[in-house]
Amino acid sequence: MNRMQKLLEIGQSIWLDFIDRESVQTDKLAKMVEDGIRGVTSNPTIFQQAIAKSDDYDADLADLRKQGKSPKEMFEAVAVADIQAAADILAPIYKESGGKDGFVSIEVAPDLADDTDATIEEARRLHNSVDRPNVMVKVPATKAGIPAIRRLISEGININVTLIFSLERYAAVKEAYFQGLEDRLEQGEAIDNIASVASFFVSRVDSNVDEKLKKVKSSNGTDPKALMGKTALANAKLAYAQFQEKFAGERWEKLAAKGAQLQRPLWASTSVKNPDYPDLLYVEPLMGPHTVNTMPTSTLEAFQDHGDVAARVEEGVPEAELVFTQLAALGISMDQVTDELEKEGVKKFADSYDDLLATIAKEGEKVAA
Repeated sequence: MNRMQKLLEIGQSIWLDFIDRESVQTDKLAKMVEDGIRGVTSNPTIFQQAIAKSDDYDADLADLRKQGKSPKEMFEAVAVADIQAAADILAPIYKESGGKDGFVSIEVAPDLADDTDATIEEARRLHNSVDRPNVMVKVPATKAGIPAIRRLISEGININVTLIFSLERYAAVKEAYFQGLEDRLEQGEAIDNIASVASFFVSRVDSNVDEKLKKVKSSNGTDPKALMGKTALANAKLAYAQFQEKFAGERWEKLAAKGAQLQRPLWASTSVKNPDYPDLLYVEPLMGPHTVNTMPTSTLEAFQDHGDVAARVEEGVPEAELVFTQLAALGISMDQVTDELEKEGVKKFADSYDDLLATIAKEGEKVAA
């Protein structure tokens, strides 16, 4: 039994934060699924890199250009094809897990992050275009995204809520999921075939807070250096405690009795950004029941090589609360941190999306020449 299979035994699924044409057209992804990969996530950055670094898309892009398609239409066509292929490879996992795993995620255009109605419309369209039961549409947890999540869940669309940084916004995400399920029941529709994950971004929190810690002085006995590399895990562990609290009690039991699935926390951004930190800093401490960790290839390889599997996500909650108290004592506002990270996260994906469309336009011209 390998490490991914051991991890599944304690209740955590590993999804791959990567997709490209080669992995779905060869047996590369299929072999990873055999080893224990339970799902795939994508984003504009991943697709931009895949298309820019490979000629696997050239023929399709040339055909689409001849058809007079715009760069956005060209991207959507090749992305949907990859997502469909990955979904077909993961279909046995979807069936075997009863619709809990085996998902492939595709993201709504990042430039819609502040437009509720446009997000709903695009999510519906992507859901219909991929036309697979095991597709999840990624919707950002922006203020405009929250009502979109509720509406889409009520329509029976699987949603991967992305770009969650704050505990406050995470609470709104969970509430939107509950309300969406309740809306659907009121419409007389089944809720036992809907899945959702809440993607809580981890390492970026330390990247932001660590920079602030470098600029402040000790206060009331709190040494800023002692807090370096601790905020992200504290944030995630408190989020998990919040998850356990929400998915318990009478309101949840009513939904569960109708077949509702838990909206599992998904740990995203789990590769270390600081080379001084252990490569599995955001993997090993967050192992535990009813969770997903989506890993880029490099982090997955490190985990398979030397990961230490044990349920730890419930450990250290008092210490996590203390980290937040100490940050406040140093004048570091987590509200400010998470606001900055959300804006930065939306901008990063939007910039990657713009780069992606520029790459596709360039590739289309090149192959058509």
